[in-house]
Amino acid sequence: MERKPKKDPKDMRHGYTTGSCATAVTKAALLALITNEEQETSTIHLPIGRDATFTIEKCTFQNEAVSCETIKDAGDDPDATHKALIVGTVSWADSPGIHLDGGIGVGRVTKPGLPVPVGEAAINPVPRKMIHSTVQGVLDEFQIKRGVNVVISVPKGEEIAKKTLNGRLGIIGGISILGTRGTVVPFSSSAYMASIVQAISVAKEAGCEHLVVTTGGRSEKYAMAQYPNLPEEAFIEMGDFVGFTLKHCKRLGMKQVSLVGMMGKFSKVAQGVMMVHSKSAPIDFNFLAQLAVDIGADEETVTNVREANTASQVGEIMAEKGYDAFFNRLCEACCYSSIHHIRGGLTLSTSIYSMQGQLLGRADDIASIDEIDWDRG
Repeated sequence: MERKPKKDPKDMRHGYTTGSCATAVTKAALLALITNEEQETSTIHLPIGRDATFTIEKCTFQNEAVSCETIKDAGDDPDATHKALIVGTVSWADSPGIHLDGGIGVGRVTKPGLPVPVGEAAINPVPRKMIHSTVQGVLDEFQIKRGVNVVISVPKGEEIAKKTLNGRLGIIGGISILGTRGTVVPFSSSAYMASIVQAISVAKEAGCEHLVVTTGGRSEKYAMAQYPNLPEEAFIEMGDFVGFTLKHCKRLGMKQVSLVGMMGKFSKVAQGVMMVHSKSAPIDFNFLAQLAVDIGADEETVTNVREANTASQVGEIMAEKGYDAFFNRLCEACCYSSIHHIRGGLTLSTSIYSMQGQLLGRADDIASIDEIDWDRG
């Protein structure tokens, strides 16, 4: 079966955030409420400084309120909220001001550490500002001085939220209304990094002093079995952003961090690479071969390691030979390189698993670098 060629990131189509969609339907609903005319489109100003026009799929007049709907388009980003229906309902308020809340399918914050207070709808600060300024702009345009109620809903939001980390972050009942730029950049690193910081903040507010950071869902599953007594908030998927995650753990006052992952990414960490995407840096097989020498591997095995094609293959070679010390040494190297990168301040442990979930090696509670035992070259 022929594989489809991967798209160049430059050719990928950008989309719009839930925050932009919520702002657009709010504006459309308010205009319909004022003019008593159905709205077919809604144009808003984005935080990045340009305008965007949204199609209004439906405009419904109810008693003393109007609801407008749009379908979120996330572009080429694999966003859980892509194609979600976003609804804004607007009515006149009895009291002055703009009163914003979440309806069905918009989560509610139940844990501290997020940018929205506990008890509030999970509508982040930038979307809140966008909605408020847009509503005020329409009121000023029509010279209306009345209070406005705005409710944002996502009919399938609770179901969509199951595909996100909202539950772990303490956002219950639906999705979050998010966005800082107004647009969705496909496979955005900044969005993922922001989610890491948010997860660490929630863990801190939950009283966690020991965090377990993993490179993905599979390694997190193994980590949860390894550390069964830690709360769910203590487990954080860092993806490829090892250095970034550890620096923020240190900045937010964490005491102990355990790294859990597999041979591919952690072979890079051991050699000092802290952004472990497949394109960030190649595996240094000479480095792995030297580790094999250090633990007393035979000459043939060392040669096989040096000539291997992947880090996983190295793992298979060493496991078949029974060189358990190699994996422990590799875990120590991960800790030492990480401590060197963040300039100390954390007690680190590292565990490396096979793809099948076998614990290959570990190093525990390393807080400093002993330069006598570890030659950094």
